[in-house]
Amino acid sequence: MADGWCTDTGESVYRSRDAVKNLRIRVRIQRVTSTAALSQHLHQQVLSQQDRGVIELDTFSSQTQAATSDAEELVVGWQEKFFSQYEVDLYQTESNCQTPLERQYHTEIMAMERSKRRQNQRIFTYTDFDRFSKWEEQAQSLLIPAQSTPTFLAERMANVRHRRQERRPVESVVPKSRLITWEPSEEFIKNSHIINTPVQTMHIMGDLGPSGKLGLKENEYILCTIKADGNGVITIKPDFNNNRGAYRLETQGEKREVWRLYLENASSDIHAEEKEREQRMYRDLYTRHKDYLNSLVGQDFEMPPPGILRLIVNGEIVSAQGYEYDNLYVHFFLDLPNNWSSVPFHGLSGVTQTCRTSSVGKEDVAFFSYPFSFETFFHKEDESDGSLPQWPVLYFKVLSLDFWQRYRTEGYGFLVIPSTPGYHRMTCRTWRPLQSGTVAELRRFFIGGAPELEDISYVRVPGTFKGKRLSRFGFRTQTTGSVTFTLNCIQHARAFIDASTLKKRRQTVLDQLGGHSQQGSVYNVLEAFQRARNRMQEARETLPRDLINTSAQLNSESSA
Repeated sequence: MADGWCTDTGESVYRSRDAVKNLRIRVRIQRVTSTAALSQHLHQQVLSQQDRGVIELDTFSSQTQAATSDAEELVVGWQEKFFSQYEVDLYQTESNCQTPLERQYHTEIMAMERSKRRQNQRIFTYTDFDRFSKWEEQAQSLLIPAQSTPTFLAERMANVRHRRQERRPVESVVPKSRLITWEPSEEFIKNSHIINTPVQTMHIMGDLGPSGKLGLKENEYILCTIKADGNGVITIKPDFNNNRGAYRLETQGEKREVWRLYLENASSDIHAEEKEREQRMYRDLYTRHKDYLNSLVGQDFEMPPPGILRLIVNGEIVSAQGYEYDNLYVHFFLDLPNNWSSVPFHGLSGVTQTCRTSSVGKEDVAFFSYPFSFETFFHKEDESDGSLPQWPVLYFKVLSLDFWQRYRTEGYGFLVIPSTPGYHRMTCRTWRPLQSGTVAELRRFFIGGAPELEDISYVRVPGTFKGKRLSRFGFRTQTTGSVTFTLNCIQHARAFIDASTLKKRRQTVLDQLGGHSQQGSVYNVLEAFQRARNRMQEARETLPRDLINTSAQLNSESSA
């Protein structure tokens, strides 16, 4: 906005669930010229000095009336027709009316002239039923100033001869079917991706000529263009002022004049009863649509077999930072422990794209945003084994690639899949093997390559290791950067439903026993009994044999 004017003249798109026929726009135009400003200023001075006589009032009364007559305000409805002075003069003569619409305009204009109730002088409209083809290209928009003289490029392009196509016969097969489908079917429109949404257009115009010379086509300018389709999308150009400055309108020609344009949404608010009825109608519509979708999906929920835990991991490699070289990429794969399996033909590995680093603070960060997804199943064969299951491990290594297609290993790392479902954001540190000596560093810098691990599981515990203690004495490493992951874990099993059902039944029984207070006391008793039982079990494993016999006798006496 410059000097109090609104310079944003672009179009705005609105979506309304209400009928477009209820749209009302208040349009106000006002001339801003040096003559009008001077007359208004002088009129204010004369009003403050009325004791000097009435001659000055008579002198400037004509100019003041001319200044106030150049402002006009009109409320325009959707596709509401307001005639311009040119149309009034044209359609008053019945011989000029050829189409039924023009004859209807003749009847309306004659009735308006007889009643002498014309609401507008300068502001008028062109509806979607009028003919736009002739005047739309010639009409000038004040919001986008038209260039009266062509540019240098336009003059040169006007004189360029169009290249002729070669007249030699071309061997081609001309299809016998019609090239143009005049009446496309719904299936053809769906397959051809043709968007055929009917759009209605309406123009709010302004006759900005001198006060005594209204009705000339060259003085017609587009003030506002409104388009609406059947989906409730309304496009307005320019947008409503919304407490901003006025739009600046400048006419063309020798006597350039400046006008102010104000656009305001004057649509009436919906009544409370109609709003409630409309919300109830939409609520019923959404309910029916939801029932329809449920009928398509069905009520059968996919369940894993009994005794199997289904684990779905939707993850993302977010970023990597703190590495020596640029152009990083990550190679990763998922290692499944015993009793774990995956879906056949489902890949458990992947490679990200090569990403250049960017400076974020004091670190060089490579943002991958690489998504991945795994689906695994856990089945415990030996139910008597009380050990906790091992969870899958995600192994990864970070590499860099230079201009000569030489790659270097930047770091190794691993990530244990969380045992709790939900969202997890984890940052894993990495390291790489280090070979002593200057030659190794020169080889890494000039020709690429670096010591690599034959088995990437050596980052954590090798898969072939069967002992109790793993020694890495003498193995030299260097700490490098870190990689950030986000994981969304989903666990699916029948045991969860059975446990929730059992919990509900237990709560129901406890409620029958006597409310929340008794429920809490019963829970406390059960927990105390469980703790005592666990403590007794630990005592059996740690105490000597004679003490165990003594405790057994005491237990038998207490039970008796």
